[in-house]
Amino acid sequence: MAFGFGICLDQLDQLGQLEIFVKDFAILEKKLDTVFKDRNLLTQAFIHRSYLNEHPDFHLGHNERLEFLGDAVIEFVVTEYLYEHYPSSPEGELTNWRASLVNAIILSEIARGLNFEEYLYLSRGEAEDRGKARQYILANVIEAFIGALYLDRGIETVRVFVGTYILTRLPEILEKKLWMDPKSRFQEEAQERNGVTPSYKVLGEEGPDHAKNFTVGIYLHDELVAKGSGLSKQEAQVDAAKKALEVKKW
Repeated sequence: MAFGFGICLDQLDQLGQLEIFVKDFAILEKKLDTVFKDRNLLTQAFIHRSYLNEHPDFHLGHNERLEFLGDAVIEFVVTEYLYEHYPSSPEGELTNWRASLVNAIILSEIARGLNFEEYLYLSRGEAEDRGKARQYILANVIEAFIGALYLDRGIETVRVFVGTYILTRLPEILEKKLWMDPKSRFQEEAQERNGVTPSYKVLGEEGPDHAKNFTVGIYLHDELVAKGSGLSKQEAQVDAAKKALEVKKW
């Protein structure tokens, strides 16, 4: 059986019950049609550093070294694919496509689709946080998993995984020009469809100087299309452009 075990010695009530987590990695292996030779390597890919802060005696380390390896392996496999399949595309364009394929948003979506969240070893605090931090944790877990897959099964198995779950996103990225940043995409669409260049206006600022939050509006002529927010004017503009693309369904 391909089980990973984590025992959390938290006191659940005054009687001192033990909470035992059993993660059935056999289910995940079946879904991915892949059986690991080293089950500890698979388990380690899902261990966040925060879990070990609460469970320092756990028998495995955290996943950060696997994440480091997996990041490089993904980049190599995606780069190789783009180089071979798009021989006439320039380096800069291929670089942008690759960045769109392996960013935190895409990788976290893939992780959620594969139910990777169910297998995470997190501290209680991290387990309760379902915000943006979880997105990065899931993206990092995909990288760690691929690092473990590379070590356990080799590059060909990694190519199959990346081809199945990551490179299949490429047609949509190219069709919708998702490789462009939201500001560039909205400007291109606005110029092609309406013959106008969008403009941005700061609508508000909140907070102290060291932690200001800006609200920015994006306009087509006098039409306020959408508002965005961020910790800098640039970040707020990008957020506004992203929302404007959704409003216009571009």
